[in-house]
Amino acid sequence: MSFDSLGLRPELLRAVHEQGYETPTPVQAQAIPLILQGRDLMAGAQTGTGKTAAFTLPMLHRLAPHANASPSPARHPIRALVLTPTRELAMQVEESVRTYGKYLPLRSTTIFGGVNINPQTAVLQKGVEILVATPGRLLDHHQQGHLHFGNLEFLVLDEADRMLDMGFIPDIRRILALLPSSRQNILCSATFSGEIRDLAASLLKNPASVDVAPRNSAASLIRQVILPVDRDRKRELLSYLIKMRPMEQVLVFTRTKHGANHLASQLEKDGIPCAAIHGNKSQPQRIKALEDFKAGTIKVLVATDIAARGLDIDQLPHVVNFELPHVPEDYVHRIGRTGRAGSEGEAMSLVCVDEQKLMKDIEKLLKKELPRLVIPGFEPDPTIKAEPIVTGRGNRGRSPRPTTASRGFKSPHERTTVKGGAQHTRMSSRGK
Repeated sequence: MSFDSLGLRPELLRAVHEQGYETPTPVQAQAIPLILQGRDLMAGAQTGTGKTAAFTLPMLHRLAPHANASPSPARHPIRALVLTPTRELAMQVEESVRTYGKYLPLRSTTIFGGVNINPQTAVLQKGVEILVATPGRLLDHHQQGHLHFGNLEFLVLDEADRMLDMGFIPDIRRILALLPSSRQNILCSATFSGEIRDLAASLLKNPASVDVAPRNSAASLIRQVILPVDRDRKRELLSYLIKMRPMEQVLVFTRTKHGANHLASQLEKDGIPCAAIHGNKSQPQRIKALEDFKAGTIKVLVATDIAARGLDIDQLPHVVNFELPHVPEDYVHRIGRTGRAGSEGEAMSLVCVDEQKLMKDIEKLLKKELPRLVIPGFEPDPTIKAEPIVTGRGNRGRSPRPTTASRGFKSPHERTTVKGGAQHTRMSSRGK
């Protein structure tokens, strides 16, 4: 099958071919025809499978008849809304819209927290057909009267499982109440818990289903290995692995922002070019760190789970769990950063005695036991006793889910004010 056989508009096919794509991925081949038919869709696909283009391309196709080059804001009402859990993913999705819609006079923009709201407001007042947003900032704009959804035709919930983990489901339901009932709905999720299925049941009407990965599974192209090590020797082992293997591009996960900063500082002292990325970093800092990582200026990017969602890194060879996540599904999301788009990847987890229960929970989710490899010189001391993992958060370290009332419609991950953030609220020049 080729993209040419899917029935997409010539303008879209031209943009797709310019990106060097000829054959759709499995999720694209299955999802695009269904969305073109106007069906609601529940799509199960891991990151790196091409799911963003799977809903972006048919969405642009169906919006194209309404495309208008007029400068009048009234001729550019919001017709499609894409909700994402993080600003990085929002930027990635909107970039896909801009890339594939470059030959259509459709306007798009992103709105997310952590940057000045005023430039976003100015763009919205000029009119956009496609809005990509995080829930907290969208509710901020609506509360201030900046958003009107009377012409909305499409709603996409991307990475709904992460929406759930970050406590956004109450906000999602509040947003749904603002939208017209007559619309096409698409829900994407890498994993499907009972709560996600309940949300899908309330959102989707007679939906088609596409599932290109086993439920809650890890990608088959990823080699997974557990490296037992004492808690106090993790950093030493990580530095050893990076230098001796050698490992040229490594994404390392920690549980906390402080842990990410501390580890990055230690690795720098070990002579390893490194940067940390997490919610307390400004948007320009996060973008620069990612660009330096992609360019090879830094070898290691240390990230928290939330900051890493939506990172688009082609052919990332190595992911390291410096600390295991408290939520087993987060392990699947983490290692899904590698093994993308047909490339092989390696996921290593440095596991100390404190994390044995977390490891068992992950293996239970995966329905298999992962291989162990003890690195000579780093054999764990069997006399060391397990200690509780203290996070200051209840429910096995899961972050409490904030309510809209308690946070004034802002996610706790969207509160950092960043001056000069205007450049990150973008509107395509197409159609101006």
